[in-house]
Amino acid sequence: MLRLTPLLLAIAYAVLMMRFSVWRTKKTLEAKSKPLTDPALTRLTDRMAKALDMPQIKVFLLDVDPVNGLAGPDGRIYLTRGFVAKKMQGEVTAEELASVVAHEMGHVALGHMRRRMIDFTGQNAAFMMLAAVLNRFLPFIGVWIANAISTALMARLSRRDEFEADAYATALLIKAGIGAGPQKSLFRKLDALTQNHAQGVPAWLLSHPRTYDRIAAIEANEARWLG
Repeated sequence: MLRLTPLLLAIAYAVLMMRFSVWRTKKTLEAKSKPLTDPALTRLTDRMAKALDMPQIKVFLLDVDPVNGLAGPDGRIYLTRGFVAKKMQGEVTAEELASVVAHEMGHVALGHMRRRMIDFTGQNAAFMMLAAVLNRFLPFIGVWIANAISTALMARLSRRDEFEADAYATALLIKAGIGAGPQKSLFRKLDALTQNHAQGVPAWLLSHPRTYDRIAAIEANEARWLG
């Protein structure tokens, strides 16, 4: 039992960190958001809701500057003020914003929020254990190596979730008669739009798949589903 104590302590600490991050994120999102009222976007989300046999899809406006969309721990869908401002400036379309909503709905429908929380907890526990072991043999650089390994694992898991959410969004957009065109065109704009977009977002909500890989996956799904 004593041999397992460090592992159990690492897991307990990681769980506490995760719970605190979720609590803080929920409080921040609630304090800084309100229902988003945009007639053009609402018309599109109504079409998606009909395709899903839902009464409506609620979208909330998060009052922060960075361009981003996210699904909160409670399943709410958010678009940032910075993102909506890009539509007002003519840099993105309502259809492209709808593709972001569809993507975030994919995260919720596929259970990614819970899975990311579990993954993040495992990453923190693995980091603590690896750091403790490696530091015995590689002082000073053991922590760096442990962080690199655990971060690489988390990134791989996050990319998996992003591709799954992309596929869900593509299917929903096609079913709603919007099509995947706006989804692809938005990805082509991402580099210019999302500078510093991760600011203020908890680590368990982050992922960075390569844009051209995501577009290729969307086109492959289109070819398979549309014949």
